Amino acid sequence: MVRTKLIATVGPACNSDETIARLIEAGVNVFRLNFSHGTLDEHKASLERIRRQAAGRDATVAVLGDLCGPKIRLGTIAGGRCELVAGQEVVFQRQEIQGTAQRLWSRYPALIDDVDVGHRVLIDDGNICLRATAKRADELVCRCEVGGTVSDHKGINLPDSKVSAPSLTDKDLSDLDWAIAHDLDLVALSFVRRADDLHALRDILDRHGSPIRTIAKIEKPEALEHLDKIIQIADGVMVARGDLGVEMDLARVPIVQKEIALHCQRAGKPVIIATQMLQSMVDRPVPTRAEVSDVANAILDRTDAVMLSAETSIGKYPVEAVTQMHHIAEQTERFTSRFRDELGANRGANVPVASAILRGTSVVARELEPPVVAVWTHTGQTATLLSKHRLAAPIVALAADERTCRQLALCYGVIPIRLPRVGDFKTQLKQLDALLIQLSLARSDDRILLVGDAHPEVQGETDTLMIHVVGSIVGAKPISE
Repeated sequence: MVRTKLIATVGPACNSDETIARLIEAGVNVFRLNFSHGTLDEHKASLERIRRQAAGRDATVAVLGDLCGPKIRLGTIAGGRCELVAGQEVVFQRQEIQGTAQRLWSRYPALIDDVDVGHRVLIDDGNICLRATAKRADELVCRCEVGGTVSDHKGINLPDSKVSAPSLTDKDLSDLDWAIAHDLDLVALSFVRRADDLHALRDILDRHGSPIRTIAKIEKPEALEHLDKIIQIADGVMVARGDLGVEMDLARVPIVQKEIALHCQRAGKPVIIATQMLQSMVDRPVPTRAEVSDVANAILDRTDAVMLSAETSIGKYPVEAVTQMHHIAEQTERFTSRFRDELGANRGANVPVASAILRGTSVVARELEPPVVAVWTHTGQTATLLSKHRLAAPIVALAADERTCRQLALCYGVIPIRLPRVGDFKTQLKQLDALLIQLSLARSDDRILLVGDAHPEVQGETDTLMIHVVGSIVGAKPISE
């Protein structure tokens, strides 16, 4: 099995049952609904399509809603576009207008307040660079340093400025209400700057009693100053390299990617690497060599998941892109399986029992090479933490809650299966044996590892590691019976 999880963004290129079905069969574990594009009615149709096709294939597939966050954009341009020339003066004004090459308007009214003289204003992913030279009450005067064509609603980045916009915009709040009402599994917050941004999101989810898990998108240098606190609050992290590469020195992005992955590894949180991973496949049926190396290096960085954006949302070859990514992951994992090392951790009396059990599991698994490691989990936390040890064997996560299973679809090497714990321990072992045999994950007389708790009625008490021989409990029957 491929242990790295694949995320595909939904869009016009995959708005049919047939394409969604093919994407699932090609290896997609998580579908992303990008609220920056499309209407809520369109997202609802996509969600229903995903759930319908996943149910028809008995596939555990999660759905991630990606909130826009305080993305700054231009207003409209007279005629749809205009040309900015290096050396010319460009004025941003607060009052809404049809933009021209001389005067522009931003849909973010505080742009004039947030930008100081000397700060850069980047347009269209940094392809156009302006620098502020003067500031008045309702105008920001800039000089164009790098020119080019600008068109309606192009994105603006302010890499030198502290943006005062709230982390959750009015649109985000509306989209979040929709995500809660439609029972999504994960929600990503864009342009996270500090831990408080995530507290605000978590508070809303808690008020609604929603178990949706949160993903912090790291795409501003400011977030790196608070990285450990952000990781602590979030349920997972996405390295969103698009805006990150505009907001900071592009040459630093690969190093930052590795740093974030390492911090998430130490914290036991899933990490997603995203943006332009197979960008050429928007128009071509095969990736470039550099793109293949990029995906492979993300996996070597111990990412849990790699994400496709335009490749599957608007590209000509969405299924081929997933197939290629699946193949790259498969080949890279064959290499990494030969060089597994232990995950560094502190030792001593302060180490939680669960952490010691999971570390012990990784050591025993390396020695005994079981075909599978089974984990009983209530919330999915035990399986999530165990996945960070990058076991050679697949981790079968057994959870009673279907949502927990879907959320575990994000975690490296985890096969989530819904299986309530019923009856005594002997009965549970019979059920597990029958399930593993039925799914061809193990055979009779195979020696496997089991991780769980001696007192399952108490959540969060992982304290047991045992070696079990499949079929050693007499009377095991197939689950279907």
